Amino acid sequence: MYELKDYLNAINYTKESYMDPNEQGDVDLLWEKKYPAYIINRCLSMFWDTLPQANEMNGYHFLSNKVQFHFLINSVRKKKRFGGKWLKQTKLENLEYVKEYYGYSNEKAKSALTILTDEHIKVIKKKLFKGGR
Repeated sequence: MYELKDYLNAINYTKESYMDPNEQGDVDLLWEKKYPAYIINRCLSMFWDTLPQANEMNGYHFLSNKVQFHFLINSVRKKKRFGGKWLKQTKLENLEYVKEYYGYSNEKAKSALTILTDEHIKVIKKKLFKGGR
């Protein structure tokens, strides 16, 4: 019932304020309580036209969920925004091998991986192989 897509659709497209009283005068307090401010800001930061608003709300993270929601619903231009992909850190497969073989930290091992060739990595893996299945 309180899904992320409902909050994002309200901010981006429908502009329905679920945190205000409806026609009957009822207020659903769970809408405010369940509002995932960090995730909403992260989703909005994927688009160039909503990045400033998301950044502003990151700076004012101490504000109530209702105030953050109202700021976004009133400052983000109405538009359908789909297709944003989460940025992920690239997985460095051979990082652990280089760290163990040379005794490097994460940073040094990452810089060493830029220099090492595939043949070097094969030799390192072969020397670190401990047997077994």
